[in-house]
Amino acid sequence: MTTAHLHPATAAASSTRGQLNGVLFVALFAAAVTSVASLPTVAALGLSPLIVGIVAGAIYGNVLRDGMPASWAAGVNFSARKLLRIAVAFFGLRVSLQEIAQVGLPGLAESVLIVVSTLAIGTWAGMKLLKLDRDTALLTAAGSAICGAAAVLAFESTLQSKPHKSAMAVGSVVLFGTLSMFLYPALMRAGWLHLDTVGAGLFFGGTIHEVAQVVGAASNVSPEATHIATIVKMTRVMLLVPVLLAVGMWVNRPARHAAAHRGTADGSHAHAPRKLAVPWFALGFLACVGVNSVHVLPDAATHTLTLLDTFALTMAMTALGMETRVAQIREAGPRALMTGLVLYVWLFAGGLGITWAVERLFG
Repeated sequence: MTTAHLHPATAAASSTRGQLNGVLFVALFAAAVTSVASLPTVAALGLSPLIVGIVAGAIYGNVLRDGMPASWAAGVNFSARKLLRIAVAFFGLRVSLQEIAQVGLPGLAESVLIVVSTLAIGTWAGMKLLKLDRDTALLTAAGSAICGAAAVLAFESTLQSKPHKSAMAVGSVVLFGTLSMFLYPALMRAGWLHLDTVGAGLFFGGTIHEVAQVVGAASNVSPEATHIATIVKMTRVMLLVPVLLAVGMWVNRPARHAAAHRGTADGSHAHAPRKLAVPWFALGFLACVGVNSVHVLPDAATHTLTLLDTFALTMAMTALGMETRVAQIREAGPRALMTGLVLYVWLFAGGLGITWAVERLFG
């Protein structure tokens, strides 16, 4: 018997049960992913649970998806959308204004210059040179510019783009971020990268994609470099909010123009209500940064919430992977990776130039 022939109340209960089962399934899947990510060999590669989650979810979604009841799809979608927004908001508990103040103007200047230039170059190269759609170009640029997979998730929520576009952007983050984690320290040891401790911290924190990858790379230099690199990286994370607000306004610009044009054409000033460009989870992110900065919560509580948040982000990534189809990736995958490569070259060469300039200016 299908839910179409059931009493409305019974059908609603069945639908809710299916959604809960879907969320529970994603949670169990994410728990397994977290265990895999904690294995020494996986952790040594700098692969966070988020990245392992989207890969494992995509494998399941393309190979074994038929084994999942159709009613669970709503729970998977909930995890990839609503839970994602909540988790991105709580990501702010990892950042404090005091930490950002420790690196001062040099760290802030490095972060702002890297983020703005990388977003501009990535969007331009993706759309104009490699003919990607706007969303894929923006997602790839955001992952490289700000904070890897977490930025891709935040932009995916703002743009309301398709899951396979996020998967391609995350693929770029995995490939080039992992390469940076091993290549940068090797170049320093070989004497090809001439950076002092502060320079290494600025360069690593300003140009490497994921937080875990930044820590992994900088820990091969010195504890001082690791400290500076981590704070610079978290300054980039802070820039997620103003960038999201700016992108939200830019994306909604055509709709605003169309609404204004309609209002002028019919002589009416009562425009139809439109969706607010300000993503609420970005404001939640700012609120969590504020809470973490004034130390309202005990350290143990903050640590626990951060662990839960990482798990929620892992669930969201896993669900996005489950909704991703290989056929969709195949169409634009090489072009998305080429965009990631263009950005990687910029992050290395441009990042070195920016680091040199910042050290000379504020040194």
